[in-house]
Amino acid sequence: MYDLTGAVWRKSSRSNNSNNCVEVATGVPSRDGVVAVRDSKEQDGPALIFGRDEWREFLIGAHAGHFDLKP
Repeated sequence: MYDLTGAVWRKSSRSNNSNNCVEVATGVPSRDGVVAVRDSKEQDGPALIFGRDEWREFLIGAHAGHFDLKP
């Protein structure tokens, strides 16, 4: 369990101030190299924790379209 108190959360600029997205925190206090992800609607809910290498691989896959929904 990670203490995320003091983590700085941010949303995509494309969210248009909507709460229907996820938020990401990098530089989690006292846990260097950790990226946390949470549902913006449930800010007190659980967060997924990733190492920087895992997060980088996810971003590479997302940019390449590996997670696009097919009709």
